[in-house]
Amino acid sequence: MQSYWRLHRYPILFAVACILFYWSFAYNLVRTDFVKLFMLFGALFFLCYKLIQFEKWNFKFLLVVGILFRLVFLIAEPNLSQDIYRFIWDGELIKNGINPYLYTPDQIMEQGTISFPNMKELRDGMTDLNAKHYSNYPPINQILFAFAALLGGGSVLGSTIAMRLIIILADLGVLYFGRKLLQNLNKANHLAFWYFLNPLVIIELTGNLHFEGVMLFFFVWALYMISKNKWLWATPVYAVSIMVKLMPLLFLPIFIKYFGFKKSTAFYTLVLLSCAALLLPFYSSVFIENYSETVGLWFSNFEFNASMYNVVKKIAVTYYEAKPWKLIDSYGSMLKKAMVAIVVLIALLRKNQKLESAITSMVFALACYYFLSSTVHPWYVVFLLGFAIFTDYRFPLVWSFTIILSYYAYSNPDFKENLGLLAIEYILVIGFFIYEMIGSRPKKLYFFKK
Repeated sequence: MQSYWRLHRYPILFAVACILFYWSFAYNLVRTDFVKLFMLFGALFFLCYKLIQFEKWNFKFLLVVGILFRLVFLIAEPNLSQDIYRFIWDGELIKNGINPYLYTPDQIMEQGTISFPNMKELRDGMTDLNAKHYSNYPPINQILFAFAALLGGGSVLGSTIAMRLIIILADLGVLYFGRKLLQNLNKANHLAFWYFLNPLVIIELTGNLHFEGVMLFFFVWALYMISKNKWLWATPVYAVSIMVKLMPLLFLPIFIKYFGFKKSTAFYTLVLLSCAALLLPFYSSVFIENYSETVGLWFSNFEFNASMYNVVKKIAVTYYEAKPWKLIDSYGSMLKKAMVAIVVLIALLRKNQKLESAITSMVFALACYYFLSSTVHPWYVVFLLGFAIFTDYRFPLVWSFTIILSYYAYSNPDFKENLGLLAIEYILVIGFFIYEMIGSRPKKLYFFKK
């Protein structure tokens, strides 16, 4: 024991410091206190770097501390997001045999025909915007919500703990299959810890209970099976990833060169059929309309932590007297078309015959979407970070730190963003991205190199 302490005393002290900082983050932080939030996050990010630097080949040590960091949050109430209340609400509806896509929380409260434990607490906890819209969470998410609500026994805390355990298990799955995929790509498997120990991942997933990690688990699992030439078995797993969050749909065209036309057609068909099978239990005559309406809001109504959109908005409002509410609607419509064009170009012009190159194309596609989007919540970057570790690009790692600057908006009663801080965030991220694109390594000199 003494010899172990002598060899690992600094990483052990770093880990203890992290536990204390995570405890403070979980139980003694309000999101309006931006200075404390930023200082804690900055310290945790530095300590994460030092832990990996010192112990990157010590799998057991980093695994244990990563689990301990997550368990700190076990009974904490999410303090940076209110989404948990809608998650449990949807889960309680399914428990009671009600399709969550057919009624908004406000409609159910007004009708008064349905009752379940903590109903009023859940409605009061979610935002008014959330309460007046239909659920936008895909079917697998809904099943997980219902499972957590069932295990929670009508208790908000019980359901919260159940969701945390699901998310922690998913992160362990990302680590397991991520290390295997890294080995198949001839990369150091300790790179997976840049995801597993990343403070953004721990805080936004385990802490604030976002399900990007569950989506990533199935996505990385599917990529691993593809790397083993088991693409047929990968199709239902890839479909489950889509049915947790829709984002992996964006990458389907990128597989066309990797598989070839005939095999990719079969891959697409099986993935979409699997998605349809998962949707079937929730299908009704108004499902498509309600779900499309809610998803469409993210393109045409919301704005948070935007980069390019803020530039366009500033120019349009200042010089062309554009109305912001009309601008975002038009911008959202153009964004959909632009992303279709970007993904098709990436799929056709890049050399995606090797899996690493295809994954790199996915990084480019998702980064373009986030750079152009009017809404980029911090937890969105977790997905980008999670599969960027299989490439040579590290700008998502930079983003996983700088995106904490976006939380300054919550320190204001009217949620007003600080455009100066957002400028710092995106200058650093896009600047590092450009540096990696035109950096000293020859294979990054041109965009369309393999």
